Amino acid sequence: MRALFHFEKSPPPVRDPIHADVPEVHGAELASIYYGYRMAGDFYDFVRVSPNRVLFGLLDVAGGLEDTRAIVAAAQHTFRSVGTELFASRDVNEADAMMELCLQLNHTILKAADGVRSCPAFAGCYDENLGIVCYFNAGHTPGLARDRNGISELPATGLPLGLFSHMVSNASVVALEPGAVLLLASQGIVEGKCKAEEFGLHRVKDVLQQSKAASAKELCVSVLDQMQQFMGTAPTHNDVTALALTRNSQEAAVT
Repeated sequence: MRALFHFEKSPPPVRDPIHADVPEVHGAELASIYYGYRMAGDFYDFVRVSPNRVLFGLLDVAGGLEDTRAIVAAAQHTFRSVGTELFASRDVNEADAMMELCLQLNHTILKAADGVRSCPAFAGCYDENLGIVCYFNAGHTPGLARDRNGISELPATGLPLGLFSHMVSNASVVALEPGAVLLLASQGIVEGKCKAEEFGLHRVKDVLQQSKAASAKELCVSVLDQMQQFMGTAPTHNDVTALALTRNSQEAAVT
């Protein structure tokens, strides 16, 4: 299905990405943490787009920090401005809006990079009233959703951004019951190595399954700590970033 929204906007002047302040989320918590200082193109952001919706995203632009700075800034501008317009309406079709956001981010990255630049990305819109996340996964490591039944993967719904001008990623939906968790781990976490062995997505799953973290921030910290312990040294191979959305266990389901 083609999205019904179209925006033709010039990219912003080259600038640094602005700091992402995490919005307060009713009945849930969002957090994201880098390990140390950014070295490459990892980028996360959050923005409240309506009275009951919060948009979040984790992108990984290929290249070093200086090489990706302008691309990340342009992507953040599109994420915030287009995302706010797309999800502002109370009756918006969230799947159509998410696919259009993906399309606009793809165009922005291609234009800012002046050519092909791979950018795996995961973006979701959390509905506080329903406890539902509508998302796309453009070639990113799978999102991980944990509930009382275990852990399920949210695999790629399309190719990475920044490769093809007419690329379209599908949108999907995951429901988070009270007490459930959604975790995103950057490729740098999965690829962290001890000798020739990678930390791997299976170890990220193990951390999530065993975690007793009381908050989204604590969960992100525990993932990064476990990766560093596995490596036996501070990671310098890539950016390493974790993002988590936790729904409060005390929250009653909406009827």
